[in-house]
Amino acid sequence: MLRSLRHLACAVALLLAISQASAGEPSISAPDAFQQARNGDLVVIDVRSPREWRQTGIPAGAKAITMHDPEGLGAFLKNLLRSVEGDRNARIAMICARGNRSHSMQQFLTQNGFTRVLDVSEGMLGRGRSPGWLARNLPVEACTRC
Repeated sequence: MLRSLRHLACAVALLLAISQASAGEPSISAPDAFQQARNGDLVVIDVRSPREWRQTGIPAGAKAITMHDPEGLGAFLKNLLRSVEGDRNARIAMICARGNRSHSMQQFLTQNGFTRVLDVSEGMLGRGRSPGWLARNLPVEACTRC
């Protein structure tokens, strides 16, 4: 009986740890990100490379801040801070091609004191059953500075 209770307690502790970890890294769908950005409730940051921006365009209203800055992640952080006027509590959503890089940047920003970072995990091109920004026919803008 005592052994069963220990196993149950371990299982509950594991489930709590998993739920807290995923609660700290929320995601948002592409349509929700677009709508919230259009309403002024969110800033979308496209972390892809300039080559990718030229190929597909940038989500309408998004800020193009590449994580591939030749000066490294410090320059990326500096540029992102400038775009949100230094507000580490600004509500932002990271987007890339398929959600891998945006998730990494979400974690990076959280580790650097940002408190409200979301991940558009389906990205521009789709991931799994989520079609992505482009397949959903959400608006894009040509990159004028790439």
